[in-house]
Amino acid sequence: MTFSTANLCDRHSEEYHFQIAEPVFTSYGAKTSFSGKITTLKTFEDNELIKIVLSEKVTDRVLVIDGGGSFRCALIDNELTTLAVENGWQGIVVNGCIRHTADIKKLPIGLLALRTHPLKSHKKDQSDRDLLISFAGVNFKKDNFLYADSDGMIVSETMLS
Repeated sequence: MTFSTANLCDRHSEEYHFQIAEPVFTSYGAKTSFSGKITTLKTFEDNELIKIVLSEKVTDRVLVIDGGGSFRCALIDNELTTLAVENGWQGIVVNGCIRHTADIKKLPIGLLALRTHPLKSHKKDQSDRDLLISFAGVNFKKDNFLYADSDGMIVSETMLS
């Protein structure tokens, strides 16, 4: 699907059943425009469940990770991003840090994160999946729709066209 978040806002501003994320993310993947149904994860400095979820074969899905905004380690690296590409994920949004960005920027996936950090995360297995999570002024809910491009990120309960 080809779209522009600016055009989506213009077309749907009358009904306004979407949320617009605060502009706090940097784009790191080769795809600057991506969309899909949301899968959510809530974790803190732990990427064990992230690997499990990204190992699942999907179609038109985006993984949204609430990492608590931690700047103490990275939740996503080039190996996890490659795994996501191989399994059909359209994008990843990280409320936290990533690493190996030189490799990630070559991969055909959308990836938004707050910052980069060289340290890998821990393996504590203390994460939750498919919960309502909130950050950047947006509520992210499983199976809602996410649209992201160079202008911003929109989340909607329904598919926008």
